[in-house]
Amino acid sequence: MTLLPLRPNVGACLFNRQGQVLIARRADQPAGEAISGAWQLPQGGLDPGEDPEAAVLRELSEEIGTRNATVIGRLAEWLNYDLPAHLVGKALGGKFRGQTQLWFALRFLGEDSEIRLDADAHQEFDAWRWAELSSLPGIAVPFRRPIYERLARDFARYAVPG
Repeated sequence: MTLLPLRPNVGACLFNRQGQVLIARRADQPAGEAISGAWQLPQGGLDPGEDPEAAVLRELSEEIGTRNATVIGRLAEWLNYDLPAHLVGKALGGKFRGQTQLWFALRFLGEDSEIRLDADAHQEFDAWRWAELSSLPGIAVPFRRPIYERLARDFARYAVPG
């Protein structure tokens, strides 16, 4: 059996002026259920030949309706995760076993009213809020938890008012 590849992906830790990070609830979860991991950071696929910094701004525009942010940091290396066995062949279009992600820290320059989850025809999220960076591991699905732990540690210097 051929091992499926990892999907190239970019992720965004979008910090507000108070040092909190934007998290959003996945729209594909059953309504009203408090599912662990239904909340996540904006992230999305990297197109072939696309610059990762341009891709993270594109993903923000598609997923939360704004590009009004500036990159303030990024991880030096790509982080990988594999999907649980029951999702391989189903999630990520069935084409990937997981993702390899380059994560960026960004400062949101706008007002909360600029965030629009319905800006794209394929709405990924149905709610959003600002959260403490340290809370990320607790909101993550288990297979993403090590990545969110790393982000909470390595991006802590950006989680300050600014």
